[in-house]
Amino acid sequence: MEKFFKIAERGSSTGRELRAGLTTFLAMAYIIAVNPTLLAEAGIPASAAVTSTCVGAGIMTILMGLFANRPLACASGMGVNAVVAFTLTAMTGGDWHAAMAVIFLEGIIILILVICGLREAIMDAIPAALRHSIAAGLGLFIAFIGLINGGIVVNNESTLVSMGSITNPVYIVGAISIIATFVLYCLHVKGEILWGIIIAVIAGIPLGVTTLPTAIVSGLDFSSFAAPFQTDASGVMGIAKVVTTPALLLFVFSLMMSDFFDTMGTAFAVAKQGDFLTEDGKVEDIKPILIVDSAAAAVGGFCGASSITTFVESTAGAADGGRTGLTSITTGVLFLIAAFFSPLISIVCSAATCGALVMVGFLMMGEVMDIDWNDPMQGIPAFMTVAGIPLTYSISTGIGLGFITYVVVAVASKRAKEIKPLMWVAAIAFLISFFVS
Repeated sequence: MEKFFKIAERGSSTGRELRAGLTTFLAMAYIIAVNPTLLAEAGIPASAAVTSTCVGAGIMTILMGLFANRPLACASGMGVNAVVAFTLTAMTGGDWHAAMAVIFLEGIIILILVICGLREAIMDAIPAALRHSIAAGLGLFIAFIGLINGGIVVNNESTLVSMGSITNPVYIVGAISIIATFVLYCLHVKGEILWGIIIAVIAGIPLGVTTLPTAIVSGLDFSSFAAPFQTDASGVMGIAKVVTTPALLLFVFSLMMSDFFDTMGTAFAVAKQGDFLTEDGKVEDIKPILIVDSAAAAVGGFCGASSITTFVESTAGAADGGRTGLTSITTGVLFLIAAFFSPLISIVCSAATCGALVMVGFLMMGEVMDIDWNDPMQGIPAFMTVAGIPLTYSISTGIGLGFITYVVVAVASKRAKEIKPLMWVAAIAFLISFFVS
């Protein structure tokens, strides 16, 4: 096992890898309840959605560990699942099979681009300052998600966001999660992120936030598998409906842009925490990571789980010491087990993961120190990226704003020759996607 995973070589241990895998799983466990709830809106049977969510995440996360040997975990991406539920299904006349076919095709196209080397080439073309800003922007985004999950940041019609009620039980659990994680971090307690989640889950029981399960074991339902090749009431196969509908093909492009750059941002973030980001800001062993991630999107569409992607919560496990694919395999196995015990796993409420995500955000903000803020060509695009990712609540949109700003500033500064050709392509592609989305 040491020869394959290189655990000692990367300064880790088997115990630390297993703990980090558990930490990542607990940070992601909310998807087991949330994804099926959203997919049910599209008409997918709840039991099938639970099975596809757990099995899809489990298989692809294990493959990430085996193929890429990095601590990244995959699951149905938040945002795309909402698009499937409320937009794509409506565009297909209520046919969720066709909606999943859009996801399936997008994943296949992304996979082809990775195999051809285009996705990796674009990542290499990104200036170092923008890479650092993507990681920092992800840190703020992750912390923002955590604060929302913990009820500490809430919607406000007048100011868009504001602080939640301190007497709200969800707020209390979120605050406990943050305080426990920070205190344990300051005391140098190993596994502080995992312990913070556990403490918050326990604290949520008397507060009514942690819902005790009414059952333990659940059955499996594979009826959503092969969704793109299933037919609707009229007998039309889902994938056939997509390839003959221009509007749906346009949506394939839109989702491709989002998936293309969401994963890039997540890879930077996890690489920073997992110590596989080079000094010039490049992710080591990026190609196998991108291959698995791209295949995961297609698998998600195939099994009816929505697009499966590399989860930004993987940073929690990396921050907890995960350095190899053993972390991923542990997380993946837990997802497969969860397919049978989803009622029990659902006790990990999103508020309990608040501290884990806020801690990761804190750890990632150090990236801003590597940006020369006195250089407009570094500082202005970096600022737009750091601010854009959390404020638009979209990784790909924030990256797009940074790319476009970079090109504009370079031209205005008469430094257009420093722009690599693929950065021009990416910036123009983002501009087009903003108009058509």
